[in-house]
Amino acid sequence: MIEKTGIVDTLEERQPYITRKQEKGQVIPLACDNNSLAGAISQRACVYSGARVVLNPVTDAVHLVHGPIGCAGYTWDIRGAKSSGIETNRSSFSTDMKEIDVVFGGEKKLSNAIDELVGIYHPPVVFVYSTCIVGIIGDDLDSVCKTASKKHNIPVLPVKSEGFKGNKSDGYKAACDALKQLIKKPEKKVAEKKPGVNPGFKKPRINILGDFNVAGDVWLVKPLFEQMGIEVIVSMTGDSTAKSISRAAEADLNLVQCSGSMTYLAKWMQQEYGIPYLTVSFFGIEDISIALRKTAEYFGSEEMKNQAEEILKAETDRIMPEISRVRERVKGKKAAIYMGGPAKALTLIKGFSELGMEVVIIGTQTGKKEDYEQISYSVRDGTVIVDDANPLELAELLVKQKTDLMVAGVKERFIAYKLGVAFCDFNHDRVVEFEGFDGFVNFAREVDASINSPVWKAVRQRTLKPEAVESEKAAGKENIENISGKPCAKEYKDMAVDPEFLCHNQDAAVESQV
Repeated sequence: MIEKTGIVDTLEERQPYITRKQEKGQVIPLACDNNSLAGAISQRACVYSGARVVLNPVTDAVHLVHGPIGCAGYTWDIRGAKSSGIETNRSSFSTDMKEIDVVFGGEKKLSNAIDELVGIYHPPVVFVYSTCIVGIIGDDLDSVCKTASKKHNIPVLPVKSEGFKGNKSDGYKAACDALKQLIKKPEKKVAEKKPGVNPGFKKPRINILGDFNVAGDVWLVKPLFEQMGIEVIVSMTGDSTAKSISRAAEADLNLVQCSGSMTYLAKWMQQEYGIPYLTVSFFGIEDISIALRKTAEYFGSEEMKNQAEEILKAETDRIMPEISRVRERVKGKKAAIYMGGPAKALTLIKGFSELGMEVVIIGTQTGKKEDYEQISYSVRDGTVIVDDANPLELAELLVKQKTDLMVAGVKERFIAYKLGVAFCDFNHDRVVEFEGFDGFVNFAREVDASINSPVWKAVRQRTLKPEAVESEKAAGKENIENISGKPCAKEYKDMAVDPEFLCHNQDAAVESQV
């Protein structure tokens, strides 16, 4: 049943998932953190997807998908994560289960696949991902992996990621459970980690959790901490190896960049090894500054605090002329944010504020109630907040909120383009760094190039309301026939663009917005 929510027309069951900013202190009336509604064509990914997002950047591991070949198509090989060394993770392997395996079981096929891959690649670790069909037929993944681990004398780790058993967040947990088995106890036992206390080590040591080195992001962040006299043991899991992950328990502090994917692991490390964690972001001038200052404050070193301030002043002075130039070109523009997790959504609000832009739509796929409350406090009145949106909801929101730019992942790119809205890919598919000071400059330039592209002069936004078609006819607007025989607004006749792209169908209307 389709009913009006007051914001967009959507399914009655979807009404609780769309709201507007609340006054501070009020509980946000937004349903969230649930499995996707069947039939709503959610943009949210499955459990298996969440597991691969976290684990696949482990560069020297073999990643074996136990299931049909189609699931193996979801791989980091088509994404922007970079490696400074070996790139075994660029190859995706599958047991390619067929109908006969579903009937008789795929355990023998899995065992043979592990033997073959270890013989060819000699990896230090093998991750074996279970898919929906494996959960249905009941293959004993634990037993096969345990036997293979003893046979080859390497960790062969099952990743319980059957897609139907939850959502993307459950995949994050499944991946973290596998990472736990790689982390070894440090040789020198430390009873308690305290600021400024670093027994047996020359430098304070940290881990960066929840950064996947998309486009080389980590390589712009690590040098900042190294200049402060801090050693970064591992970035989990961007540009990481099995060996570097095994040393993670030697750290004094964990910095959690993607809270949705790695807070679970950070809490476990705090309980298991006494390593505290801080939630930070490395995007935008404000959040980078907070990350460096919070880290220096934790270690309690005046010298480190002074080094942090010197770095921040030098880097800010260096990039501000370019940021100011872009700000003059994009200030006042309206942005829509739709991210996989809330951490990126929150940091983008600050980033757009630094560019003088206003956020009018913000949503995530995996946000929790407390995340949306924080988002609500951070945006302006009238901002639409949405959880686990589907394409039709996003499309109507973009038009109703008169959005100039959408920042999201690759799946949402075409929604924006078809509506004549500029787009910026902030997800794992991008190939340009956005973290660190130089990364923020890259982001600002991409926003500028997208919003101010000459193409938008030739493309007009469209609504999805069929009643607008009737109003056009009543107003006596003349139509022409395009190459497919469908009616198209006359004002598009002389435009130097593809008429098939511009002409609306019977259920869409043309709106004269640019």
